[in-house]
Amino acid sequence: MKTIDCRNMACPAPVVTTKRALEEAGGETVRVLVDAGAPRENVARFAANRGFRVAVEEADGGFAITIGSGEGAPSAPAENPARQGRTVMLITSDRLGDGPEDLGRLLMKSFIITLLDQESLPDRMMFLNSGVLLTTEGSEVLQALEQLGNRGVEVLSCGVCLDFFHCKEKLAAGTVTNMFTTAEALLTAGSVIRL
Repeated sequence: MKTIDCRNMACPAPVVTTKRALEEAGGETVRVLVDAGAPRENVARFAANRGFRVAVEEADGGFAITIGSGEGAPSAPAENPARQGRTVMLITSDRLGDGPEDLGRLLMKSFIITLLDQESLPDRMMFLNSGVLLTTEGSEVLQALEQLGNRGVEVLSCGVCLDFFHCKEKLAAGTVTNMFTTAEALLTAGSVIRL
């Protein structure tokens, strides 16, 4: 079993390091040492989303994530994931447009609520910068985001952005993500819609 130490690494280094280790391991089990919080969540989610078996345990003042081959674990990276045609909606502000702030917030609220009436929905909604404020306590669109999540839309908020706005503990819709997942999602999407 290969062990890698990703403690004290800033986002997205733990995920990137884990990805490389899994590619080099050739099916061998990999044990990843990470800090609590976002690193533990991001690495475990990254591996699980790719079909690996994931076991998490406390170890050495942090956590050890054991990643082994699962039924769906890829033996080699997919050649061109963009052909899957996933739609990613990138929301980088809590308001829509460049006009008055109050109008921009009203437009964003209306847009997100209006998505509930659409037949075609994005596969992922990724919230960055002040866009993460839409996914935290006090947001007027939390119910709509929860309903979109129930319809299969993956709602992801940037962990660095949540930390910057001091609201990670107030996340109320979706899950925390990292820059590696964001970059990968954008680069492999069939289409990206930026608001």
